[in-house]
Amino acid sequence: MALQTVFGRRPNTFWDVPDPMELMVTLFDNAPAGSFARDARAVASTSVDWKETPTEHVFKADLPGLRKEDVKVQIEDGRTLSISGKREKEEVEQTDTWHRVERSSGQFMRKFRLPENANLDQITAKVDSGVLTVVVPKMEKKDEKRSIEVGGHEEKPAAITTESKATSGTPAHDGQQ
Repeated sequence: MALQTVFGRRPNTFWDVPDPMELMVTLFDNAPAGSFARDARAVASTSVDWKETPTEHVFKADLPGLRKEDVKVQIEDGRTLSISGKREKEEVEQTDTWHRVERSSGQFMRKFRLPENANLDQITAKVDSGVLTVVVPKMEKKDEKRSIEVGGHEEKPAAITTESKATSGTPAHDGQQ
């Protein structure tokens, strides 16, 4: 019994399902939508890991073949980390015979909403051996405890509440409840 091929690709097992992005590129490769499919694949195939340690958030993105000049890291809309760049397409010579084109080219972008404890003023980024590492330190936690001075009977009450000048003798809440 012969195995059926799917778009020129032979499945390894019964459960081997073709990559939807690969199917889209194959279907539309010669159509005007082909560039859209390749761009969508470039965006989807940019792998990023995000780990949190006690002191920082670390993002690592696989960007093989890219230089630091090809990558842009920025903060948008207050707390959104944006990683973008562009992979240039290799020049095609008339004498070249291409057997397979799998490396994606085009623009890519990934965005991540940073938590409230991210120190946006101390972010660092570097590219080393095709891996972009972005480090977002956490802000130091402020001491959650605070002392409120308590006044005595003969002293003015603490700053939290003030005595009302009304004859009822109940403290006022300055309009807050």
